[in-house]
Amino acid sequence: MSLSKQKTSVAEYDNTKLAIGFLAVIVVFGLFVVGYDQGHIFSLLQGNEAFNIKYLHEVTHDMRHSSGFPCH
Repeated sequence: MSLSKQKTSVAEYDNTKLAIGFLAVIVVFGLFVVGYDQGHIFSLLQGNEAFNIKYLHEVTHDMRHSSGFPCH
């Protein structure tokens, strides 16, 4: 009995590139939320009022300072 006949290909089920791409999108979105969002995300639902409230800015305020993003 030959071992080469029992060998299966791992490349058929390898989703590494897909997983890395998906995680990269999550990281970029998280960076936007923490570093740059000034009401842009919630403005889709609340309109211009979201730019005055800045809900995500207030939630991530301390994280912004600890990661070095200026916000004042």
